Amino acid sequence: CPLRLPAPEPHAPPGATRCPGPWAKSEHIPLCSSNAESLDRLLPPVGAGRSPRKRTTSQCKSEPPLLRTSKRTIYTAGRPPWYNEHGTQSKEAFAIGLGGGSASGKTTVARMIIEALDVPWVVLLSMDSFYKVLTEQQQEQAAHNNFNFDHPDAFDFDLIISTLKKLKQGKSVKVPIYDFTTHSRKKDWKTLYGANVIIFEGIMAFADKTLLELLDMKIFVDTDSDIRLVRRLRRDISERGRDIEGVIKQYNKFVKPAFDQYIQPTMRLADIVVPRGSGNTVAIDLIVQHVHSQLEEVSGLAALASAHQCHPLPRTLSVLKSTPQVRGMHTIIRDKETSRDEFIFYSKRLMRLLIEHALSFLPFQDCVVQTPQGQDYAGKCYAGKQITGVSILRAGETMEPALRAVCKDVRIGTILIQTNQLTGEPELHYLRLPKDISDDHVILMDCTVSTGAAAMMAVRVLLDHDVPEDKIFLLSLLMAEMGVHSVAYAFPRVRIITTAVDKRVNDLFRIIPGIGNFGDRYFGTDAVPDGSDEEEPYTG
Repeated sequence: CPLRLPAPEPHAPPGATRCPGPWAKSEHIPLCSSNAESLDRLLPPVGAGRSPRKRTTSQCKSEPPLLRTSKRTIYTAGRPPWYNEHGTQSKEAFAIGLGGGSASGKTTVARMIIEALDVPWVVLLSMDSFYKVLTEQQQEQAAHNNFNFDHPDAFDFDLIISTLKKLKQGKSVKVPIYDFTTHSRKKDWKTLYGANVIIFEGIMAFADKTLLELLDMKIFVDTDSDIRLVRRLRRDISERGRDIEGVIKQYNKFVKPAFDQYIQPTMRLADIVVPRGSGNTVAIDLIVQHVHSQLEEVSGLAALASAHQCHPLPRTLSVLKSTPQVRGMHTIIRDKETSRDEFIFYSKRLMRLLIEHALSFLPFQDCVVQTPQGQDYAGKCYAGKQITGVSILRAGETMEPALRAVCKDVRIGTILIQTNQLTGEPELHYLRLPKDISDDHVILMDCTVSTGAAAMMAVRVLLDHDVPEDKIFLLSLLMAEMGVHSVAYAFPRVRIITTAVDKRVNDLFRIIPGIGNFGDRYFGTDAVPDGSDEEEPYTG
């Protein structure tokens, strides 16, 4: 029997009219109003009487990230729980399933859990992305609200299961993007990478036995049918371009019968039932507390110390010797009064020194050549196959000319990482890598690394393309200690090379004392409000 969490007191605005139930016919429509905005009056406010949470992630703080539980505090130093102390994957990610009727508030509950979890690397996977590709006949039926999207056969469960399996293993997946206005998949696919926590939400989240076995925790969001209908009306009218009669017709013909036959019976499979969905903040807190305790168990990390304990910088870090020349160039680029021309000039000089320093860590072997005088010279030759540079856009591309200047025939790849505004987590948006990169030594370039989140995702991308971890060199002009720890503990065989390491990151995720937003100063663009040193467009 699932645990049913208590429902909070309902909140209804004064004078609100109760919307007719699922039995409503078109002649009752005036009670609900066809205006999508007026439907908002009929919905209870989310989290009423409670101050909103401040959006945070563990890797976006000035101190090393922590997993907080009711028992004790665990220092993770940015290492995702699926990595052990040796940097190898030991545990699968923790998967939460969120089931419930259409418009019951599953997505909102998922986002509230993500906010409250406050741990790095959370992936939200929606079942809505996995509707099957419709035939021409089915497309015609869908256009007239005669296709049943609330039946298990409407979903591609094989693709859902394979996707979730890969995510739990920390591998990359391509997720289809579904267009609800045309009832079809778009040509573009979204790439996701594995996470500490995977939240999978959908009306049929518990409808497949194999899928159920992949879920470590099952939550059913139980919301009143009237509320669900009003939400569906508001959503389909304002977001999906539907008319109110079509929405009611589809609801009565498919949505309500499917809920009674396929969805409501799965409530008994849930570990926890959450009445009133996103309005039940008490239930959210209890769920988050349980997930934290599970993460503590999964991570297998010992409680080391408080967040303020000093942790030595890792051995994989190499900092360019702070000569008077290097210190002088840092003085110039850190000075807010420095002109753009001077900033670019001295940044390029530092980049050249940094890359030449990095090349000394490449493998070399003994070789003998003959001089023009006919004499043998015992020298060194590069022992690898090829060198490839990969820049994290946009600031990382400024290091490409320096790399090309010292490495003949170097190949270049690019990675674009952006923040998911709903989860605050980094997502891969563009990738261009040379073929056979797995045989190369890869120089990964980003001008500043503050929290390390973007750099970690970039490393994950390279690993997913079979680049050995010990062949990855992360280069950055400036890093924060927090970012160094995050990368080094997650990937202990990645060589980290920089010209300087600053002590901390402030509340706006800027390195302190830092150099400001490198991309804005280099390209002469306007600063992004509340931006970060970890270059825009990723702001974590």
